[in-house]
Amino acid sequence: MKSYPLLGMRVSTPTLELRSATDELLDDLSELVRSGKTHAEPAPYDDPMSFYEKDPDLRVATWLRAIWRGRGRVEPEAWRLYFVVMVDGRPVGEQTLSGVDFATLGTVTTFSWLSADLRGRGLGREMREAILHLAFHGLGAKEASSDAFVDNEGSNAVSRALGYEPNGSEWATRQGQPALLNRWRLTRETWELRRRADIRLRGVEAARSLLPLT
Repeated sequence: MKSYPLLGMRVSTPTLELRSATDELLDDLSELVRSGKTHAEPAPYDDPMSFYEKDPDLRVATWLRAIWRGRGRVEPEAWRLYFVVMVDGRPVGEQTLSGVDFATLGTVTTFSWLSADLRGRGLGREMREAILHLAFHGLGAKEASSDAFVDNEGSNAVSRALGYEPNGSEWATRQGQPALLNRWRLTRETWELRRRADIRLRGVEAARSLLPLT
């Protein structure tokens, strides 16, 4: 999208590509949301989460509205970048990157989901490595954080494998019930020791001019 560089970024690895979440790509991805392929057991999302909505059409509409709101807020206090995960030319999931007081703290957080039929193939780790490359190499982040419910074995395993350190725990609600979250922290220094040379960024320089990074 030439007139809005924040919707023109791509992060490519040998396995997948993260593309900025344009409305066209979100429309394609919405079929997975509508069909319930975002679901997992045990449930990985804290409240409020559109994916818990039982009506498929309302689920998609609520999900899209949340993305449109988040996509439109680009302020020093908070910004969030949304990407659609592409594998073999088709959308298979969502990956986001958020900064809160980034100009002062240099910290980011990540969130993602992957279609149920593609889990267990290493794509979750590949998505995380791609978005971390954007955060640290492309945007100059100092630290990245992540959290996952203690029973979300896949997400916790990815954090451990990528060098995140445990950073405490906290309670949240999941479908109205209390559940414990693990918190994780990855420093730039640790990421540098593991950084990959096969991840490519496109459109990031133009996008930087619209992000409150400094």
